[in-house]
Amino acid sequence: MDIITLWTLLIAAPFVGSFLGVVVTRLPVGRSVVWGRSACDRCGHALGPASLVPVLSYLWSKGRCRYCAAPIGAFHPAIELAAVLPPLCLAFLIPLDSLTLCAGTGLGWALLALAWIDLRHMILPDVLTLPLILAGILVGWAQDGHFPVDRLAAAAAAYAGLVLLETLYWRIRGRDGIGRGDAKLLAAGGAWTGPAAVPHVLLIAALAGLLAMAALRLAGRRVDGRRVDGTTPMPFGPCLALGIWAAWLFTLPDL
Repeated sequence: MDIITLWTLLIAAPFVGSFLGVVVTRLPVGRSVVWGRSACDRCGHALGPASLVPVLSYLWSKGRCRYCAAPIGAFHPAIELAAVLPPLCLAFLIPLDSLTLCAGTGLGWALLALAWIDLRHMILPDVLTLPLILAGILVGWAQDGHFPVDRLAAAAAAYAGLVLLETLYWRIRGRDGIGRGDAKLLAAGGAWTGPAAVPHVLLIAALAGLLAMAALRLAGRRVDGRRVDGTTPMPFGPCLALGIWAAWLFTLPDL
């Protein structure tokens, strides 16, 4: 295990999580994730460096804006802490080289952002899913030493399979069931895990989706396909993200 790389990733994780929070809040509404200072949602006051320290600034201000005392939602500290999970998971696995550590952590962070965006906005932006497909192929190329045709084929087959399922669902039910964003995310899963693991991605995602719907039923909410209470769509992206992450972990050598 490359301890220096691992500790660097763990220390950087909350700061990356802070940036992911910006991505989740700005990207779906068309705002730049690079330009423009962070500001209080209520008073609009630009936040200084002391207000941007991950987790600690939230605790220090007791969850309120330093300028107008408006309550700050738990989203930002939650995603900052959640960003620690990918490198922390890898710390307990077999000895991994620096490339695998960095690539796996990056995959976890991208999946975290995509899952959170889909939960909040019911979209999976191409600007995140398409580069994730390319990244999976490039990482496979670097690890295998030759162009990973199998991963490219897995990405194409995964996308085509889910698009076919989407078309069949539309013809049978007369409404959307699975979005193209889901198909592109599954394609990214194929690029990262290879053809043999794609069925496992779908199995884990399906089980996660069924558990989520069962939990909603137990909570007294009506579930109708991908729609909850008949009107609110249920996102499948978080389930796919979980499936991709779990399948990728189990494709690691000797795991």
